[in-house]
Amino acid sequence: MRAMAIVECILLCFLLCTLFVVGCNSNHSNVFAETLEGPCQGLYGLPSANTGLDSDRCKPSCTCGNVTWAPPKYDATWSEPLLKWKLTNPPALLKEDPYNKPAPKSPKGTVCAMLPAPNEALTYSLKTYPGVQEAEAAGARVTHFGPCGQCSSLQNLHVYMTKTDLTGPVRSCAIKGLGGNDKAALKCLEEIGFDQPCAQIWFYNTTHTRQKCLSKCLLLLESPHHTKDGKLNECIQCDEDKSGDVFKAISGRTRRNSGLPSALCRPPESVRPITHDYGNRKTDGT
Repeated sequence: MRAMAIVECILLCFLLCTLFVVGCNSNHSNVFAETLEGPCQGLYGLPSANTGLDSDRCKPSCTCGNVTWAPPKYDATWSEPLLKWKLTNPPALLKEDPYNKPAPKSPKGTVCAMLPAPNEALTYSLKTYPGVQEAEAAGARVTHFGPCGQCSSLQNLHVYMTKTDLTGPVRSCAIKGLGGNDKAALKCLEEIGFDQPCAQIWFYNTTHTRQKCLSKCLLLLESPHHTKDGKLNECIQCDEDKSGDVFKAISGRTRRNSGLPSALCRPPESVRPITHDYGNRKTDGT
């Protein structure tokens, strides 16, 4: 009788553990929250020597109300596997300057998610879903908020993940494009690591910003990204104001809607908390 009771106890524990695991898996999500509710503290980012703010004012974590969220430290074990994935439906190349038209509107709540191919390892497609739940129900993994665009691929995620301060490198590419040398500017952007569709929208962005903000930016070439009060300097703010809406709409992925900290410090309310783990992250350090 005692042996039977022990067996029954073990079976019951196994059943409860199984139900617990199934329940956890069914609710598993790489999205911490669709939005971070205020009031929030400080700024979100990863300060560099060019930021102009220290880690007391800008941190790679968000604290809003009683909730704190921080992404993993995306070292090589996280970033390198991204380059092994093959995208089966890359976006078409841009045929004209998207700044010739107003920024297209996107439905609220949409997400771009990567859907691994069922029968081919490290192969995926990108698809826009109405929301997080719809993406996860389809077996897809949310990779950023908003519709998919020119920069939504995992290759471009790798760039954003490993190069937290793109202001200088992108500015250098823009300078190479002065005098109408568009090919040199595009080649430079691809050498940063962007794929061709993403390099295109970055090229059009820098060209438009140069047209609209040149006088301000020339005066601030060596200035920190932020002023002492935490605001963006006038050049970067001009880029945000004049070029930001079209860039965000066409590129799809930004660091903010991908939950990635950068050398530009942002209000936590503008950040979407996402963890970028796509199933083949290296854990042995090799």
